[in-house]
Amino acid sequence: MGSTVVRVEGREVRLSNLEKVFWPEGITKEQLVGYYSDIAPVVIPHLRNRPLVMKRYPDGIDGESFYQKECPDYAPDWIETYPVSHSEKNINYIVCNDAATLVWLANQACIEIHAWLSVLDNVECPDIAVMDLDPSEGVPFDDVMDVALLCRRALEEYGLKPFAKTSGASGLHIFVPIESSYPFRTVTLAMQHVAELITGVYPAKATVERAVAKRTGKIYLDYLQNARGRTMAFQYSLRPLPGAPASTPLLWEEIEGRRVNPGLFNINTIFQRIDKYGDLLGDMRGHRRSLAGLLSAAGYKGRTGETTAGVYAGAHP
Repeated sequence: MGSTVVRVEGREVRLSNLEKVFWPEGITKEQLVGYYSDIAPVVIPHLRNRPLVMKRYPDGIDGESFYQKECPDYAPDWIETYPVSHSEKNINYIVCNDAATLVWLANQACIEIHAWLSVLDNVECPDIAVMDLDPSEGVPFDDVMDVALLCRRALEEYGLKPFAKTSGASGLHIFVPIESSYPFRTVTLAMQHVAELITGVYPAKATVERAVAKRTGKIYLDYLQNARGRTMAFQYSLRPLPGAPASTPLLWEEIEGRRVNPGLFNINTIFQRIDKYGDLLGDMRGHRRSLAGLLSAAGYKGRTGETTAGVYAGAHP
């Protein structure tokens, strides 16, 4: 298997092993690279100025995979990086602000695009809060949608504007644009309060129990994804599952009508959906709102400007 050089927005990107099959249906690395090249105009605005973590699958989804935080030494000199301190170590994260970088990441067998919930201007304070709805094996997706609607109602009660997307697997992600003035620990506490509200009113199906064995038949509300150093698979990220599903923005009306089948959103169909609806999360950044009401309800007494350096040290995606 040889290599080839392509030009992407004036940058030279060397591609290799394009014939390698990455998904069992015969989807190749070339199709992976082509997908991220084509989706770049839609996804780059969401990734802009966010530290990224690569989830690499050099032998496809059935092979070994690994997370890589540090930008490799062999990366082209035009790849932008940003240092973030973790305890006594700095990690130089890749920042994906252009299509050439996204194509280069795809050539590194980076199937999943994981990004921080904060941007470089204020990396210690996220501008997105998240609730990750993670169903136990065998839980119907209708139950996940029921819990998502409860989360939406709770968040809206506190003046927030939630957006939903499929995880690309069996769950849902709820993204909440917020003012970038609260450290990660504070945001985590706020989302913990929401999760506990939901489990209080719907204990039969919702849980904050971290032990997998104790979650049978329930949806785990993973508010800990808001911790410093954690990353989320962002919208339009492909996932390492059969059919190459994509994490796909949703209309709340689709969830209300139980009209969501996550398996239908994949590498082959996502562009038809974008043609029909546009980018449903495209205006999310214009809805950043204060967490003051939610934090007050949670009984939070801390200061907005407190530091969280070192909190959740060693957290990984």
